[in-house]
Amino acid sequence: MALLLSSRSPSLLRSLPRLTQPPRALYHDYIRICTPDGGTVRLSLNNPNFLGVANFRGERRYQEDFYSFSALSLDPEELRLSYKKAYNIDWDPSALPAPLARQLLFVGIYDGHGGSTVSQFLRQELHGLFEHVDKSHTPDVYAWAKELGGYFRRFNGGVLSPWIDPSASSYQEQLDLEARATLAFFEVDKVMSQEKETKECGATASVILLKSLDNLGYFQSNRLALTVAHVGDTRVILTSTDGGRAKPLTENHHADARVESIRLRRMMGGLTTDSFGEVRWMGALANTRCLGDLKFKPFGVTPEPEVRHMLLEGKQWSHITLISDGVSSVVSDEEVSDLARGALSPKHAAERICSFAEDMGSEDNQTALVVPLAGWGKITGPDRTLELREYRRKGMEGNERHRGRWM
Repeated sequence: MALLLSSRSPSLLRSLPRLTQPPRALYHDYIRICTPDGGTVRLSLNNPNFLGVANFRGERRYQEDFYSFSALSLDPEELRLSYKKAYNIDWDPSALPAPLARQLLFVGIYDGHGGSTVSQFLRQELHGLFEHVDKSHTPDVYAWAKELGGYFRRFNGGVLSPWIDPSASSYQEQLDLEARATLAFFEVDKVMSQEKETKECGATASVILLKSLDNLGYFQSNRLALTVAHVGDTRVILTSTDGGRAKPLTENHHADARVESIRLRRMMGGLTTDSFGEVRWMGALANTRCLGDLKFKPFGVTPEPEVRHMLLEGKQWSHITLISDGVSSVVSDEEVSDLARGALSPKHAAERICSFAEDMGSEDNQTALVVPLAGWGKITGPDRTLELREYRRKGMEGNERHRGRWM
C-alpha cells in the first residue's frame, strides 16, 4: 500500500508500541476465489480494479489520514454464529473450501488528529488485532478500562460482559464479530496507553468486514455479509444500483449527535461551542468516540465501536465508499455516490471524489476508498447531483483554494 507519510514518520514509526509476541499472522494482501474447475486462485488487493484508493494531503503540513486493507482468516464457526445472530440465517461453512470459509475482507480508514501516532498505529496493527484478539484477553482489557476511572467507573463491559469473569458460565461462549471488533478497539487503546503522545492525540476509524457467503469474490458475490465497526466521523456509504442512491452506514459521533448526547447525559459540563460555531467536547474534541485521546477517556470519550450488520444482495449494490472528514465536510453522501458513476475503475472513482473535495475548498487531508460490489458499473437513472456539482464548482472559481480540477 503506497501511503504519503509525514516528514516525522521515520522516528515516529520507530517509537510506536508494537504487539507483544504476536501470534503468527494469517492475514494477507490477496483474496482467494474459486475457479470453475473447483480450484482457487489468488487476486491481489492492490489491483485498482478490486479496490480503489485516493489519499491527498490537502493543505495540511502532515498526512494524518491512513488506511489499510487485507484478507483476514477467522474461525468459520465464529462467522457462522455471527451471521446466525445478525441475520437469522444458517450459513454452512463446510460448503466452501477451507481457505474461503475462513476468509474475510477487512478495509479500514483512519483519520488522525493532534498528530499521526494513532492513525499510523491503526494502519500497521488494527487488522492484526482483529484477527488475533481472543476472549482470554477480555479480563485484562476490562480491568485496564476500569482503571481509567471517571466515565469507566460504571462500565460493565458492554458486549464484552460475557467474558469478563473466566469462572462464569457465559465465558464458554464464543466471540462474535461485534465482540471481536469491540475487543480489538479496546486493545488499541490499552496498547497505545504506553505512548506519551496518545494522551492528546487520537484517530477516528471506520472498518468494514465483507464476507462472501457463496464461492465468489466480494466483487462478484450475490450474497454478502457486511459488518461495519465505527468510531468518530469517518464515514461509510453504500451505493445502490437503483439510481445511485446513497445509504449511510455510519453516524458521526459528535457530542450533539442523538446517540452520543444520550450516552453522555450524565457527564455534566463537557459541551462547548467554539468561535466557528462547532461543538467541542471538553472544549477540545469534535468526536466523543475515538481511539487514543487517553487524557479524555475518563470524561466519556470511548473506543467502543458502533457496530452494524447488513446482508447484501450484491447485484443491488454498486460499491461501498469509505471517506475521511476532509471529504465529508465539503461533499455530501449523494455527491460521493454520484462521483463514482462512469469511473474507469474503483481507483479512478476514489480519485474523483478526493479531487472534487479539493475543488470545494477542503484544506484537510482527504482519503477515499472504493470497494466494488457485483453491481459495479450498473447504476441506473440520471446523475442527480451533476448540476449541483457544476454549480458549486463555478461558485468556487476565483477562490484561492480552488484547484481547477474536473474529472
